[in-house]
Amino acid sequence: MAELKLMKGNEAIAEAAIRCGCDGYFGYPITPQSEIMETLMARQPWDETGMVVLQAESEVASINMVYGGAACGKRAMTSSSSPGISLMQEGITYIAGSELPCLIVNVVRGGPGLGTIQPAQSDYFQAVKGGGHGDYKLIVLAPASVQEMYDFVDLAFELAFKYRNPAMILSDGVIGQMMEKVQIGDYKPRLTDEEVVKRYGSWATTGKPSTRERNIITSLDLDANSQELFNLKLLKKYAEIEKNEIRFEEISCTDAEYLLVAYGSSSRICQKTVDLAREKGIKVGLLRPITLYPYPYGAIQKLVPQLKGILAVEMSAGQMVEDVRLAVNGKVPVLHYGRMGGVIPTPNEVLKVLEDKLIKG
Repeated sequence: MAELKLMKGNEAIAEAAIRCGCDGYFGYPITPQSEIMETLMARQPWDETGMVVLQAESEVASINMVYGGAACGKRAMTSSSSPGISLMQEGITYIAGSELPCLIVNVVRGGPGLGTIQPAQSDYFQAVKGGGHGDYKLIVLAPASVQEMYDFVDLAFELAFKYRNPAMILSDGVIGQMMEKVQIGDYKPRLTDEEVVKRYGSWATTGKPSTRERNIITSLDLDANSQELFNLKLLKKYAEIEKNEIRFEEISCTDAEYLLVAYGSSSRICQKTVDLAREKGIKVGLLRPITLYPYPYGAIQKLVPQLKGILAVEMSAGQMVEDVRLAVNGKVPVLHYGRMGGVIPTPNEVLKVLEDKLIKG
């Protein structure tokens, strides 16, 4: 039965994993996301649903355990924060190159290097442009609330299995650590091998029945021509994802003359900025990308004819702003405002930049 709970964002990820039928979690502790594994260990879901929870010896080990679980058609996931996700990149590209579904959660902290344990959004490029080698894409969801941290776990798994592609929830230390009320859903049963085959096809290494050839999971192909054909197959899949799975939210955009574009925790800050600007008679709207890949270029393009300028707000030196500029294609001014190193901008800061640099400037 559905219930209402007060939870941290990291705790919501863990609870959602248990309730959505996740088969296995493999991870390694790192601030600010350690509560995901700590909550799973405390909940002991192996007695409740049969879910495996294992602390691996490293991030490299954990992503390769996810690779193995995904190859068997299981709902496998991991979580980490920025430096840990960097260590997983080889495994992630192998999973993408093997066309396997899985979930990776990144609760971003400031960098580069070990940086700080404070929140940031400076892993955008790594998430949406392919942090590992080769031509591949992750499906990337950006929650802006603890409720969405919960909801996006099941959504990410559904999209990952639908397209046989790894999915990432790209959050940050603000949402991972904040507490909000969350509507908790009912338990979903873990899928049997037969149910996986029925829903998603017979690609998994679940043992060889007499009715089909053996399944071989690999990202290796030493023939250049066949590897190119495989890459073309991936491009066709990505085009389908870009056609069907774009998600975004518009706030006060109907009559907006100026647009804020922000995701995750920055979008919450910008929502207050919109209110402050409207109180001063400035027609400001907010577009929040929910999917960072596929990115809502069309939604931004649709608003451009009515706009005088756009301000992209991120907790980074400026990464997502490049996609905003691609969408706008020089038709209106696009500026960036960012705080770095774990510093969180305020709504009044954003409003001042909007007034000084776009409206007066």
